[in-house]
Amino acid sequence: MPRQEEEEEEGGEKRLRRLSAPFAFLLLLALGSRAFALNDASGDVKEETTLLSQAAEISGNSNQISRVAELKEIIFVIQSQRNSFHLKKAEELKQNILKQVASLGKELPTVLLIHQMDNEGAWTILPLMHEFSVTYSRNSSWVFFCEEDTRIHIVKLLKTLRRYDKSKELFLGKALHDDESTIIHHYAFAENPTVFKFPDFAAGWALSIPLVKKLAKRLKNEPLKSDFTIDLKYEIALYIWEKGNGPHLTSVPELCTEDLNAPNTAHCATTFTNFLPFCGDPVKNMDIFVAVKTCRKFHGDRIPIVKQTWEAEATFIEYYSDFAESSIPTVDLGVPNTERGHCGKTFAILERFLNRSPATMPWLVIVDDDTLISISRLQKLLSCYDPSEPVILGERYGYGLGSGGYSYITGGGGMVFSREAIRRLFASKCRCYSNDAPDDMVIGMCFSGLGIPVTHSPLFHQARPMDYPKDYLSHQVPISFHKHWNVDPVKVYFQWLAPKVRDLQDSNQHLREEL
Repeated sequence: MPRQEEEEEEGGEKRLRRLSAPFAFLLLLALGSRAFALNDASGDVKEETTLLSQAAEISGNSNQISRVAELKEIIFVIQSQRNSFHLKKAEELKQNILKQVASLGKELPTVLLIHQMDNEGAWTILPLMHEFSVTYSRNSSWVFFCEEDTRIHIVKLLKTLRRYDKSKELFLGKALHDDESTIIHHYAFAENPTVFKFPDFAAGWALSIPLVKKLAKRLKNEPLKSDFTIDLKYEIALYIWEKGNGPHLTSVPELCTEDLNAPNTAHCATTFTNFLPFCGDPVKNMDIFVAVKTCRKFHGDRIPIVKQTWEAEATFIEYYSDFAESSIPTVDLGVPNTERGHCGKTFAILERFLNRSPATMPWLVIVDDDTLISISRLQKLLSCYDPSEPVILGERYGYGLGSGGYSYITGGGGMVFSREAIRRLFASKCRCYSNDAPDDMVIGMCFSGLGIPVTHSPLFHQARPMDYPKDYLSHQVPISFHKHWNVDPVKVYFQWLAPKVRDLQDSNQHLREEL
């Protein structure tokens, strides 16, 4: 090596050593701020300590310092919703991501909120591939998706993504699989349902830009075939897999769904807030009206299950049928029973609530007679929602979203309405086109026409517990399940939904405070 080059290299090393100490000090000082505070104050100390350790490691390694610039190559996409409660949570997560990056002294990455994308079906992700490809493919390497309750450790996430070849078509996530074939997935892979893996959105998941470009091109030439969106995480994985011609999901152990303060999370780039949302005092029991849809042929077998399980949790409950039976009692709405759809019956229930229940009662819940639900948990969840807003809450499905369709709350898991939502519905004159039209879909179509979004909660379930991966349910506090087929519904209720001693103690505490 020529003498001049040797001197320049030696001089560069000396300059780096002289700069390393003040750089480390400034970086540690920045990281010591509250910028990394997450929503849970109890996690602050643990999180900041870990980040300081990471920062110290980075400050001593110039190669790693330069690689922090790779953060600019990650497009963060938060799967947000338009309801005010969810807007706030998504914005808090966005600010947390940006503050973490700013504290590293680097250029801020792009953070997108799904609800701001101008597309009715944006929440189904795949319709966004073209926009991602056109807008971000030149300067980005990854699109990283997460839910509003996902917590991201930026330094660890960057380190994790660096292990994977960004030039390849890669699909990364925490892998879930069915334990047995299920109706939710149309009994696919019936011989061995564990063989097909799909991502747990709560842990975050990522697509490499080459895969995004491939999906965008394929979607342009081959539109989505299914009209329905039922289980998005599964359906995205199935589309990417492309009958074995596309990439399988690559399981990433650093993408986690354990709580931030759980043990054994030191390796995790993501964690998840896995408790029931609770924003203050639970909504009072007397502020929730529960409507059970039934018919004469199920009076003898399904209604006794309701009475053995969750009926006692409800202060105001009525059973709506095609036959008035005083021993239950049921209310005959004057709408003939239909084998399917039940739109006429559901709209009659909505109108009855609007016109006959106390005008101050803010919430209506409509369930099937084979729905199992926890009213006490629902009281806590509803503390996060403003009944003066038009709220339609439950498990979200989609119909025809690739071609101007709409989203709706599927009825079996329970549909929750604020009085304001029902008032706007009836003011719109949108009604059933027949008594046996699908009630949940017609309601979704009506609200879509009004520009009012439905609000999704994964805690409501259209199917039975065994129809979902165990690992998926492990980070939930479920509110409902549906269907009595091949299960003991009383056992299911007491295993999954019945108030625990702590729930009862909390309720009694709130009751004493009110008194």
